This record gives sequence, structure tokens and C-alpha cells, in this order.
Amino acid sequence: MAETFDPTALRQAWPKPTKARPIVIFGAGSIVGDAHLPAYRKAGFPVAGIYDPDQAKAAALADRWNIRAFTSVEEACAVRDAIFDLATPPSAHASILEKLPDGSVALLQKPMGSNLDEATAILTLCRTRGIKAAVNFQLRFAPMMLALKDAIAKGHLGEVVDFDAWLALATPWGLWPFLKGLPRIEIAMHSIHYLDVVRDLLGNPAGVHAKTIGHPNHDVAQTRTAAILDYGDKVRCVLSVNHDHDFGRRFQACEFRVCGTKGAAYLKLGVNLDYPRGEPDELWIKPPEAADWISVPLEGTWFPDAFVNRMANLQRFAAGEDDVLVGSVEDGWQTMALVEAAYQSSASPATPLSALPKE
Repeated sequence: MAETFDPTALRQAWPKPTKARPIVIFGAGSIVGDAHLPAYRKAGFPVAGIYDPDQAKAAALADRWNIRAFTSVEEACAVRDAIFDLATPPSAHASILEKLPDGSVALLQKPMGSNLDEATAILTLCRTRGIKAAVNFQLRFAPMMLALKDAIAKGHLGEVVDFDAWLALATPWGLWPFLKGLPRIEIAMHSIHYLDVVRDLLGNPAGVHAKTIGHPNHDVAQTRTAAILDYGDKVRCVLSVNHDHDFGRRFQACEFRVCGTKGAAYLKLGVNLDYPRGEPDELWIKPPEAADWISVPLEGTWFPDAFVNRMANLQRFAAGEDDVLVGSVEDGWQTMALVEAAYQSSASPATPLSALPKE
């Protein structure tokens, strides 16, 4: 039986480690300045320094945040008892992991490699060298998502039977120049977050039907996706994603609808609307005992608070304070397997229509 719904009692944050290890960041892209560094400063996590092959870029970012810029991978890897934060393109993960000391602790920016073969190589590398690694699927750790999971665990929705992700917005792909020319963009770099959250809430689906395509107005490989995840005959799970809805803010959307047998939830993912400034996140719950929807007062946003919570779990796991490493490379590989299945489905022919009978 569900307890009485109290929107202020839902869990929204991860406990901090007793003593945080120094963080070494690889990569000086926009995500580091927009999310990683603001999150770590907000949490009080020490940052030992940053490395990027573009040393001028690393130096400029380091100067802005008053941290050290390393001059080589080897110099960065030499920091003792560090948490290595790989905010790097997926193709670079393995080469950096190979240089980390055995038994290191690392956080890998999603995706876990460019494809499932690379993800398998990364998983094998981490297993062989004893590297405790997690994948930065940080949407799981956003305050609104932690609160949603808590609401579900407390029975406020009953059994989840519907999950809808609906995105109609304009994404500034030019902020990430490393994406130019890549054959896989939308699912691998963006909707992978939503697929990972679905797995976190519902487990692994039996399969997926998907179609991902580009747009005639630009040369980004894919920016529009439709997907159905197969959870049998009880749960319906659908993603409708359009990054080319560039007609003004009025009818844009970035939201989840999660329905159960007793209640429902609505989430607005504000950061994607006018990225990277974004809008406030929203979480509304309709518990069975209430006549109307109830707004959950959120204590933070996806950016940067999810990055705080993601790192807190990794830090606590490294210190033995958390028993479970959420989103480990073992678990991340399964999200990559779902991504791979979606691309395979998109490349496969659709079920053809029957021909009109001849007279």
C-alpha cells in the first residue's frame, strides 16, 4: 500500500562522500565548462586539473576556473588517488583508459564508445585492468529523476504501464564540433540518455523498433528518431524525438509522461529548451488520493545537479561508502546494446504493406 503522498519527502540528491578524491578531467569541451566544473565546484569536489590535446583550449578553461592545465596524458595520470573523468569523444575513451594506472576509478562520458564493438572493448579493458568505471548517464541522477524513482518505489503511481518521451525542439549541434561527419548522432549522442533512463525504470526490453533520420536543411547524420521499446503486452514505451522543430519556442517540448495503474507523472527537461541556458525542470505527480496534479518543488536541475549526484555515487563507491556503482560499465554496456539494436532496426526494412488484390 502506498504511503500518503508528500512532494517534499521525495529523494532528490545523492549523499556526498565523507572525503572526496581529487578529480582529473580529460577534455575541455563545452560540456566540461557548462556542467562538469560547475557541478564539482557546487559540490565542493576538488579538481586536480584538466588535460586536452588542444593545450590552448585546456589552458583557457583552466584559467577561467583557476585550476591546473596538464601538458600530457601521462602528467594527468600521475595524480595519486584520483577519479579520472573522461569528458572525451567516445572514440578516445579506450586510448586514455589504457594509460590509467591499474585499479583506477574512472567516469566515462556517454556513449561508451562509438558502437557496441568499442563498448565491448572498453568493458574488457576495464575488467582486465581492474578499473572501476561508470558511464556518465547522468540523467538518472537528475533531481527530478531521483524523485520520480522514489515516487514509483513508494507506490504513488502503482505499476508503470506507459512511458512517453516527446521532444520537439531546436538543438544547436554546432556546439559539439567533434560530431561533424560522425555516422551516428541522434540515438548515440542524445536519445541514449532516454533509453538509459527507460532501462533504469523498466529494465531491459525484449527488443526495439526504431527509425532514425536526418533533415534536408543540414548535414547532421540523424536528428529525428521514432522508437518503440518492446516490454510485452502490459507496458507501452514510445520515444518521439525531433531536434529540427525550429519555429519558435511556443510549441516546442521536451517532456516525459509516465503513467501507472494508479497515478501518473509529468516531467519537463528544461535544459534542452534553449540549450545550454535552458529552462527550469518540472516534475508533476498525480497520486491516486489527490484530485489534481501536484507540483514537486525541485531542489536542483539536470545541469549541473545530476553531475554532482553522478560523481557522488562514484566517489562513495570508490571509498566503500556505497555498495552499488550505479551505471557501471557492465550496466552501460547494456544501454549500448539497446542503442545498437535501435540502429539495426532503423537499417532493416519495414514490414511491407500487402498489395491490392487484382480484380
